[in-house]
Amino acid sequence: MKRAGVMIRFVLGLMLLLSGCSQQAQPMGTAPREQKIPVVVSILPQKTFVEKIGGDRVHVSVMVPPGASPATYAPAPQQLKEITHAQLYVMVGSPLPFENTWMQKIMDVNPNMKVVNSAEGIKILGNDPHIWLSPSRVMGQVENIYEALVEADPDYQAVYQENKEHFITELEMVDQRITAEMAVVENKKFMIFHPSWGYFAADYGLEQIPIQYEGKEANPAALQQLIDKAKAEGITVIFVQKQLSIKSAQMISNAINGKVMIIDPLAPNYIENLKAVAKGFQQGMKDNE
Repeated sequence: MKRAGVMIRFVLGLMLLLSGCSQQAQPMGTAPREQKIPVVVSILPQKTFVEKIGGDRVHVSVMVPPGASPATYAPAPQQLKEITHAQLYVMVGSPLPFENTWMQKIMDVNPNMKVVNSAEGIKILGNDPHIWLSPSRVMGQVENIYEALVEADPDYQAVYQENKEHFITELEMVDQRITAEMAVVENKKFMIFHPSWGYFAADYGLEQIPIQYEGKEANPAALQQLIDKAKAEGITVIFVQKQLSIKSAQMISNAINGKVMIIDPLAPNYIENLKAVAKGFQQGMKDNE
């Protein structure tokens, strides 16, 4: 019996020791999901922005899922249920069609949720919602997200500050890299199905020629004009968005003996995607020369 008692005490002590080691091995700043700040965003790149700043202190849900278009997507009932638990909603804040249609309904689902306009203080170009495709404008979004997280979770301000500064450094570096890559391209014009890269073009001295206008497909007469323009400008590469139809782009490409190149404005791996898209533009516009 004494041996059994000793053995039981030994096992219990070992279990406590292992439990303590497990707790000590947990990275600093991490928290179980129920202790994290529940945040909802509209599109995948915003999830990256919030997680870059919030790290393990945030749990982020995305309304427009991979493969869906922010112009046409309607949230599922489960997503609206997720909103009832959210503490923050970080909206793009520029005239994103999804937010124009759904934001009031989303706020009605959870009136206590703080809504953060990440475009606050950022210059908007006309009705173009794609501010996240400009690294310089994303820096402004990052500041707005940082301030909202600090307000919601002030005890971790130092963590958010460090994360924010690191991410802004990443953005500055990719901005400098793309500036250098675009500087060596002589033909600055590119043709694209959906005009989602206007901010990118403005940042780097490019000119986008859209096939789609105000969300509508080009009619036969407009298509012919685009074909003539492509030939006149020496354009041989037509860019298309991953989430949209490539039918019109393919027709123009066939007519000019060119090719279609797919790029994604909604990829979650934001920095790497910008690098890849810049390389695609650089190669595509060099092919046009």
